Amino acid sequence: MLRVLTLATLFPDAVRPNFGVFVERQTLGLAALDDVEVRVVAPLGIPPFPLSLHPGYRTLSGLPQQEVWKGLAVDRPRFLNLPATQGRFHVAALVRRLVPHLTRLRARFAFDVIDAEFFFPDGPAAIELGKRLGVPVSIKARGADIHHWGYAPATARQVRAAGNAADGLLAVSQSMADDIAAAGIDRPVRVHRTGIDRTRFGGIDRATARQRLGITGPLVVSLGALIPRKGHRIVLDAVAALPGVGLWIVGGGPDHAALEARIAELGLGDRVKLTGPIAHGDLPDLLAAADVMALASSSEGLANAWVEALASGTPIVIPDAGAAREVVTLPAAGRIVAREASTFAQGIAAVLSQTVDPSATKDVVDAFSWERNAVELREHLRGLVAARRSV
Repeated sequence: MLRVLTLATLFPDAVRPNFGVFVERQTLGLAALDDVEVRVVAPLGIPPFPLSLHPGYRTLSGLPQQEVWKGLAVDRPRFLNLPATQGRFHVAALVRRLVPHLTRLRARFAFDVIDAEFFFPDGPAAIELGKRLGVPVSIKARGADIHHWGYAPATARQVRAAGNAADGLLAVSQSMADDIAAAGIDRPVRVHRTGIDRTRFGGIDRATARQRLGITGPLVVSLGALIPRKGHRIVLDAVAALPGVGLWIVGGGPDHAALEARIAELGLGDRVKLTGPIAHGDLPDLLAAADVMALASSSEGLANAWVEALASGTPIVIPDAGAAREVVTLPAAGRIVAREASTFAQGIAAVLSQTVDPSATKDVVDAFSWERNAVELREHLRGLVAARRSV
């Protein structure tokens, strides 16, 4: 029996049900294997008083310390999150909180390996915890954990040290593996792709989905947090140049007011909708109904929004970021364009004008499977345990 401690600061909870759903789904798949036991530790960073009284942090503080989440045993210990320090002290605070917590936990769940699901702060903290507890550590890179934290002055050295000290490294794509090396981590990296829930994505008839959502004309969906890095403003300006094309911007975040003002400025209130966050369970209908999923991210690892759109038979228009060239391999998959409104408009128009068999679009991501993801993760972690025991 392989016993895995999954360490994930990126993990859903009752307050943020969409936060890290891909980590949740991966962990559920691993735990479903007969010869694996999993315990999740999903720490919550809470600032000191009086910032802890902010409504957002108060709701997080109210979450249970331990719970069963969709069948997974999840601990949610709190650690001190010091604002305005650019993450410099996150790892030290996390280790300080988790050493006693994991020491007690290991007395009743003798985990063999720590699986850190985000490179920062999970990775450096896992390395220190692994040393103290005598277990191997795997760290997975997903995108911003390398692209931001791996270069930020306050945290880059911690990221590099953790990567070079880990027993094993995973990346969501080959481009992400290359980015790990470029960040100064000279270690082999195993590509571990995300999966797709094919019971939900890909089995919905487009006409039925459009009728359910009341969609009548061409529709573009831009899906992701409302932050500058995701580039929703670029997609918005692109759609403004395409008469008769509608746009739904799906997500929540600090750019909401600015996007709302831009919609009013362009007079697009009848064509553009800011939906706010949509539950992950409601995305299959929307992605099946859309004609294009356009996301102008400045950086990505391998965006789940790309993969789920393609699995739904919906082509994507994206910049040449992250694993873009690993998924947009055929015209049926969409277009890779420059990160500018004019080229996004051209790319969207090109997709809308082509006749594409949705099955050809779905075939592009045929190899993406949660079942395969789980088996590959088990074999990776099992190999780390065996290597440690053979020393």
